[in-house]
Amino acid sequence: MSNEFQAGRAFAQTLDAQDPLSSYRDKFHIPLTDSGKTSIYLCGNSLGLMPKAARQAVEAEMNAWADLGVCGYFKDGDPWVRFNENIREEMAAIVGACTTEVVLMNTLTVNLHLMMVSFYRPEGTRTKILVEENAFPSDRQAVNSQVAFHGYDPSDHVIEMQPRTDEHTICTEDILKTIEERGEEIALVMIGAVNYYSGQFFDLAEITKAAHEKGCLVGFDLAHAAGNIPMSLHDDDIDFAVWCNYKYLNGGPACPGGAFVHEKHTNGNATLKRFCGWWGEDLEERFKMTPDFVPSAGAAAWQLSNAAVFSLAPVRTSLKIFAEAGIEHLRDKSLRLSAYCMYLLDQVDAEFEILTPRDDAQRGAQVSILVHGKGREVFEALEAGGVICDWREPGVIRIAPVPLYNSYEDVYEFVEIFTQALGLSTVMKAAE
Repeated sequence: MSNEFQAGRAFAQTLDAQDPLSSYRDKFHIPLTDSGKTSIYLCGNSLGLMPKAARQAVEAEMNAWADLGVCGYFKDGDPWVRFNENIREEMAAIVGACTTEVVLMNTLTVNLHLMMVSFYRPEGTRTKILVEENAFPSDRQAVNSQVAFHGYDPSDHVIEMQPRTDEHTICTEDILKTIEERGEEIALVMIGAVNYYSGQFFDLAEITKAAHEKGCLVGFDLAHAAGNIPMSLHDDDIDFAVWCNYKYLNGGPACPGGAFVHEKHTNGNATLKRFCGWWGEDLEERFKMTPDFVPSAGAAAWQLSNAAVFSLAPVRTSLKIFAEAGIEHLRDKSLRLSAYCMYLLDQVDAEFEILTPRDDAQRGAQVSILVHGKGREVFEALEAGGVICDWREPGVIRIAPVPLYNSYEDVYEFVEIFTQALGLSTVMKAAE
């Protein structure tokens, strides 16, 4: 893809003029710098921007509260009692699921624990969980605590996949080989679909197939994948997945997350154990107020409490934008944005590495940059230059050109400021 790009601001502006998705930028609030200039916001992998329609969506529910009180739960058209159900279809399309396989509830780590209650069931010699090295700390903490809860030592019962020597990402072949060799010991494969540090996107279908052939269950953390990369959770036969909705899905800080449970586990499977709560009960039975639990169909049975209406209203607003733009179209632009960023970075003659894979199939919007020796200094210079991105210890600057609201000129501006932060005066290497 890089051979289609050219250096210079004019080329970035040409790409923006030709971009069929460029108008979506106007649907979001973009933060301003202290000087009042529009920032270069490249942090959608940490917190997505606010859709302009979100305020009105929240106010509509607040007005319903003011006007109706508790009767809002059964108001005409959009009752709160079904608020969660009414936004599942758009969410299911983004992750490649049947509507009943998806539920929006809780936050990511809470959902991960609830899923592991059901899908990490160590027995006999099959007691271990396979994870990737440098998994997001919360995932690793949740996995370790689940293993310890069952009476096992995480240092012995968590298998960690690592990159090969002098590499920054993990080869799919190595994951498949480990599953083949140690599958009899593994109860659960639990990997972040996109690694938060490197930006590597794993081959979900191949990992799932290999794990199932060895009798292992499979779950993925989609925090950095949902809304970033199209997936096919149902067709890939993945057992469960969890994600947050405040990164690429623009739902707002700490908004409810999501969970997927494959329908094969909910259609007539009476043996599957789970924690139960009133809101997971079938709606026709819920208000009969009996102590017996009659589960809702599909993933909704894992709900414990009623939907956080005010917090889900912005999520619904964003999902409507996704449905209009189309996740496949967004994916096309995302790949071009990240490829363009890598092309420009390749022109910079300085000591740094791009950790994120160049292969389209192994990356999403994120580009992770390791600057040798003075990464924190460069990051602070980026901030001073009006770039909003993030720093992750021990040494990576992460940027995420998001196709809904980032432009090619944003990427060009970032590389210019990055170049200056390195003490150079130009993006381009000396002409060869």
